[in-house]
Amino acid sequence: MVRVGLLKKNPNVLKPAFTIPPKLLQSLAEDPKWDEKGSVAQNYNSFGVVNDHNSLTDSLRAPPSVSDDPNDSGSDLEEDDLKSALGKRRRDDMSGRKPLYRKAFVFFSSPIARELVLEIKKDTLVLPRIGALREMNLEYFAIDSQGFVTNNERALEELYGDEENNKKAVACLNVMATRVASVFASLREFPFVRFHAARSLDANTMTTLHDLIHTKLAAGVWDSLMKYKKSIPNFPQTETCELLIIDRTIDQIAPLIHEWTYDAMCHDLLNMEGNKYVHEIPGKNGGQPERKEVLLEDHDPIWLELRYAHIADASVRLHEKMTNFISKNKAAQIQHGLRGSGEMSTRDLQKMVQALPQYSEQIDKLSLHVEVSS
Repeated sequence: MVRVGLLKKNPNVLKPAFTIPPKLLQSLAEDPKWDEKGSVAQNYNSFGVVNDHNSLTDSLRAPPSVSDDPNDSGSDLEEDDLKSALGKRRRDDMSGRKPLYRKAFVFFSSPIARELVLEIKKDTLVLPRIGALREMNLEYFAIDSQGFVTNNERALEELYGDEENNKKAVACLNVMATRVASVFASLREFPFVRFHAARSLDANTMTTLHDLIHTKLAAGVWDSLMKYKKSIPNFPQTETCELLIIDRTIDQIAPLIHEWTYDAMCHDLLNMEGNKYVHEIPGKNGGQPERKEVLLEDHDPIWLELRYAHIADASVRLHEKMTNFISKNKAAQIQHGLRGSGEMSTRDLQKMVQALPQYSEQIDKLSLHVEVSS
């Protein structure tokens, strides 16, 4: 499938895939008109985006109402949602001397059509109640600090399916282009856009949409970037990085080569659901083993350090970490019998209790990865 790569001259300064504007969160938290009785209405895709960037969800402190159909995404659903919000029920909720909602804070996860903004401006009952109306450029899903997906689950079918029905393919490309461009809006990066050009065709061969997927995606991304260049404050006016748009055909041998990295081996050999891994830990007081769910993600420093290491190297480094940890931690030393046999002294007990919080947290993480790597 089509892949997108972001290259910078110094990869070490690549920013995280997503940051919430601090001023926005502060304005919401400090607004006296915003309280716990607020309501958040989102379509299915927007809920997924906000849930993915959960720091925003925490800040809003309100339960969302979501469309039930995961396939209802894109501009049609956005327009339906907005018109519904401007319907009689919403106007009743926000009009009169004692409205149910004093203010509406409207945030769009993707660029909003000008016609829909005009629709809001025309409604004289709703407009005075609008506390904020902003495009957030969040229409992508961060999988870690260095990667993201556009979450087009049917892209293969829609882009490379029925030649006679190009409508779905064009719509899919438009969504992908918008979401890829929104990443650069969040990062405040303006890329050179480079893509895998269509193969040379003679005059007698008709060019199909399949041949132009990279070209059309690149054009869509570039169009969005030009709009951001004019509309976003402090957006770079000259290129700051390179965007590569390629597909699997650029490296046909890769699918035949087995990855031996710690990350790849975990996903190949463990029964994982996404990044979630379920394992058993010893029960309390010698009871039955307990099942524990953990996420192998960037918040785990050991995973972050070892995920791209060869599995053999990862195992060696984990052994060194465990040995080093036991040698420095008093509670670990006592538990592993490194302080000698027999009863512990009062001083030993005191040192163990002092070390227990750190010991429990770190030994859990180390034990998890030792188990996984073995």
